[in-house]
Amino acid sequence: MPPIKVMIVDDHNLVREGLKAVFAQRIEIEIIAESGSGEEAVEIAAEIEPDVILMDVSMPGMNGIQATRLIREANPEVKIVILTMLNQVGYVYEAVKAGATGYMLKSTSSDDLVEAIQAVHEGKALLHPDATAQLLKEFVTLADKRTRDYGLSNREMEVLQLLSEGKTNKQIAKDLWISEQTVKTHVTHIFDKLGTSHRTETVAQALRSGLVT
Repeated sequence: MPPIKVMIVDDHNLVREGLKAVFAQRIEIEIIAESGSGEEAVEIAAEIEPDVILMDVSMPGMNGIQATRLIREANPEVKIVILTMLNQVGYVYEAVKAGATGYMLKSTSSDDLVEAIQAVHEGKALLHPDATAQLLKEFVTLADKRTRDYGLSNREMEVLQLLSEGKTNKQIAKDLWISEQTVKTHVTHIFDKLGTSHRTETVAQALRSGLVT
């Protein structure tokens, strides 16, 4: 198998040199480019089209998440692994939303980093355990915030989810063990809180807001 073409993006020259030294010993990895800024990374990635990019988060000017978004928009095939410090795991949700397929810490061993590169190159998603825990916390926080923003109760959220699945009032009533009249009341309250006037508009608004999947 040909080596995986990797690009390193980090504003610290010492970090880039260290990573290149690590990968120099690995025949499965070939470093084809490096960059010290997000802006430059976007330009270089468009020219050389690497298989995988190791991307730092905190950089002057365009940060790694912004660069990730632009690179993935231009070339959805390139895989990007965020490589950052332990105290920066709070960026994981934004990184995933921007299109990163991996999130590793700089304390990761060289063997684990190589495995991460291979995994994302094969189309898998890989998060460091600390990043996974942080992502779950951020999803819960985000869901709670969105629920609070609209003032929806837990029952109204359940009804809204079933609405998004195309179920009728009768089906919702059966699924939730409540009467159809109660369902109608919940639906009316949902319309009021989301500022919508019919089911299709309500589901569209809920999807845009991330209230339902």
